[in-house]
Amino acid sequence: MRTMRYFLMMMVMSALVLTGCKSLTGTQKGAAIGTAGGAAAGAIIGRTAGNTAVGAVVGATVGGVTGAIIGNKMDKQAEEMKAQLPDANVERVGEGIIVELSNNILFGFDSYELSSTARTNLNKMITVFDTYPDTDIEVQGHTDSSGSDTYNQDLSERRANAVTSYLVNRGVSSSRLTTVGYGETSPKYSNDTEEGRAQNRRVEFIITANEKMKREAEREASN
Repeated sequence: MRTMRYFLMMMVMSALVLTGCKSLTGTQKGAAIGTAGGAAAGAIIGRTAGNTAVGAVVGATVGGVTGAIIGNKMDKQAEEMKAQLPDANVERVGEGIIVELSNNILFGFDSYELSSTARTNLNKMITVFDTYPDTDIEVQGHTDSSGSDTYNQDLSERRANAVTSYLVNRGVSSSRLTTVGYGETSPKYSNDTEEGRAQNRRVEFIITANEKMKREAEREASN
């Protein structure tokens, strides 16, 4: 069984890498990773594809009928997030949601102090988080490649922590939140252009089902 699971995981990894992941739908990605082996496959494929947000989502994948039920629950939440945050990039992937906010929405240049615009946008996100409490939220900080590795790592962590602290202070349970800084190690865009570097200066929110939602989906799937 272990050999078979490893073989399946490697097949899915190869397929996703060769297609650049973008040619697959969110549901296809989630189903594929669920078949391949959960968190381990998700983390590896997310890194290989240069997208830690996708890696976090597929790492939480349940798969099967239960996963489809979770996906349906996430659809409505994603639509509400899009309505609340028209300037954000909101993407449904597999059984989760990825919300990307550029740093120019959240922070001033070379700063980790939240701007007034940032607080307004985060308040809108909190409204949706409060409406759908049965989710976990990972906050990822990223930078471009300008500056030293150490400086960028520290800045990404400070920015992610600033966002998480604001969410907690506004009533989002700390048990739902995980905070990670990736520095310059996980660019989604080209660092060879100013536009690409600006896009890489971002904070991403990865929204996935918590254990309560998973249990409820399992019960619904068994009926």
